[in-house]
Amino acid sequence: MSLDAKGRKRIDTLAGSKPDEAAPLAPGLYLVATPIGNLEDITLRALRVLGAADLVACEDTRVSGKLFAHYGITARRVPYHEHNAEAMRPKLLARLEGGARVALVSDAGTPLVSDPGFKLVRAALERGIAVTAVPGASAPLAALSLAGLPCERFCFAGFLPAKAEARRTALGELGAVPATLVFFESAPRLTASLADMAAVLGDRPAAVARELTKLFEEVRRAPLAELAAHYREAGSPKGEIVVLVGPPAVAEAASAESLDAALTSALARLSVKDAAAAVAGALGLPRRAVYQRALALVGRAP
Repeated sequence: MSLDAKGRKRIDTLAGSKPDEAAPLAPGLYLVATPIGNLEDITLRALRVLGAADLVACEDTRVSGKLFAHYGITARRVPYHEHNAEAMRPKLLARLEGGARVALVSDAGTPLVSDPGFKLVRAALERGIAVTAVPGASAPLAALSLAGLPCERFCFAGFLPAKAEARRTALGELGAVPATLVFFESAPRLTASLADMAAVLGDRPAAVARELTKLFEEVRRAPLAELAAHYREAGSPKGEIVVLVGPPAVAEAASAESLDAALTSALARLSVKDAAAAVAGALGLPRRAVYQRALALVGRAP
């Protein structure tokens, strides 16, 4: 058993069960969600799986070590991340094919969200290995529940490109998606990303959630342009950040006159490509058609 007496007693007390009442952990790969900040946000099932696992593959063994120490979990930990995944994956698969119980955890939240875990899962499934999700904390879902934006549809887009041109192109591709957009962003790029979002997507309602479940948790809700101005003045915040942007407004089909007016205004401050993306996103129109009309307006129609 990989869980010491202190940890086992803590789990049994919380669960209200005796150790011998828990079913043995079957062989296979377990995708275990871990807290995104507050260590209390771990499920009883996750503690049981981590305690019974033969091996735990961690994004960073030092980060997971804090959680393990807190709950008295002594299972062997090995690193599995984007830099060593190609070398480690065959070793993990060999253990799984040998009947081992292997858990996969990220630094925080649910595995496979912005990490290389999906390749391990895909390879395990191809080999007929059982894969089990042990759900729990998730930064995108926590942020979505706090943002005050529509939740019936949402699109998680991960991290946007670091360079401005590529970032605006990516935003243009997402502009007409009829759902709340959810992004991860780094603190140094937050202001520039918010400004690009406002330029490309229009001044939609949005929220910036940072340090979720931690001591200095903050959720700031405002239109994109206002958020960009705030962080431009306040400077880059600290911590892990999730940015959420409301869906495009539902409106009647734009007339030719209103489309031209919107494009003329956008072209006064943006390139043809960015202007088309911004207007398409704001009006909910096909980006290609809007781009062709923008070319025509500036006298560059093919």
